[in-house]
Amino acid sequence: MIEWLLVSAIGILVALGILLALVLWRKRKAGIAKEANYRALFVMGLVFFPVGLVWMIISFLIDTSLFPTGLPLFSLGLIYLSIGLANRDKWKKKA
Repeated sequence: MIEWLLVSAIGILVALGILLALVLWRKRKAGIAKEANYRALFVMGLVFFPVGLVWMIISFLIDTSLFPTGLPLFSLGLIYLSIGLANRDKWKKKA
């Protein structure tokens, strides 16, 4: 039973990935695709990074189950910070 659920979940994810790729390809071909807001990515990284770090530290200190939640937040924060800083010259100016 679990194998069928896993296979169907993977199939759904692959189908959604293909659909997303097609939509993005059509937008890029039509010239509608917009550039990412790298400043927003940097700000999200500033939020996710310390929250994930604090959750991981708390899970180590009092032995809770927060580590599986803290590690992805920490990783996403690190990734968003690095992408935002690498593209700092493309940050959108405030209006």
